[in-house]
Amino acid sequence: MNQKGGVGKTTCAVNAGAALAARGQRVLLVDMDAQANLSLHLGIEVHRLERTVYTLLLGQSTARETALLDVRPGISVLPASIDLAGAEVELAGRIGRETVLRAALAPFLGEERFDFVLLDCPPSLGLLSLNALVAAREVFIPLQTEFFALQGMSRLLDVVELIRGRLGHTLEITGIIPTLYDSRTNLSREVVSEIARYFGKKVYKALIHSTVKLAECPSHGKTIFEYAPGSRGAKDFDKLAREILRRGPPGPPEGAAAVPGRAEAAAAASAPGAAGAAGAAEPAEGAEAAEPADAAAAVEAPHCPHAAERVPAQP
Repeated sequence: MNQKGGVGKTTCAVNAGAALAARGQRVLLVDMDAQANLSLHLGIEVHRLERTVYTLLLGQSTARETALLDVRPGISVLPASIDLAGAEVELAGRIGRETVLRAALAPFLGEERFDFVLLDCPPSLGLLSLNALVAAREVFIPLQTEFFALQGMSRLLDVVELIRGRLGHTLEITGIIPTLYDSRTNLSREVVSEIARYFGKKVYKALIHSTVKLAECPSHGKTIFEYAPGSRGAKDFDKLAREILRRGPPGPPEGAAAVPGRAEAAAAASAPGAAGAAGAAEPAEGAEAAEPADAAAAVEAPHCPHAAERVPAQP
């Protein structure tokens, strides 16, 4: 979660989900942002939808009625629309308003048994983000590898501690994902080193590079594996998926350490029942600069044979 957008949280949610699905996992993506960027990224025509996360939160539809199942092999979506912008006002007076999403998802997740449920949160710490955190058991934070990377992190840690303490909900920050990484700059390497200093093993070794292909694929309604399966971005997300699977589900929550300043962070969180829960221009592909020791190694990305199609509205 982050008060500032543009750090890559939607890119991480969509492409990490696609990478996990390519490795045989069943993934549900939940779009909690009224901008509906996650839904649009997958080619969903949000303006034609009658049932979205908005109707789900207001009790006007169930999760099963709202879900678009298998929009890609292994990937299902609970889509959003601009209507979601009014949800916080409409839920404000409701008792237990912070648990509405968790209650709405529980029956559906019990029936479908997804391996991963990734919630793409809005760039704020409002009621929608709070609902996502309460529905989750762990938090992934895409952290931009730029100067203000640690600005705002203390506020996010405070919110996680508040949820643990006052709501008695088990929640842990289990993964920091360095994003918008530029291997040509000392700054990116220094920021990754600084992040690792405070968060240690929580920082993923898979660095998500700033690439033109990752920036282009949303406008085509495709994941990076469909749009450019051999690109640096596809290789980065494949490595991230392997690392997520290798780590497995979280253990007992640890005390959150204080962090100086505030951080540019955005969160994709994994819901209960899931196995585990986004700069400068890139160098030309095939002519990349040398990486630091903890940078993502080039690996063969899985090729998704399915073609991206615009997803029709629900019947």
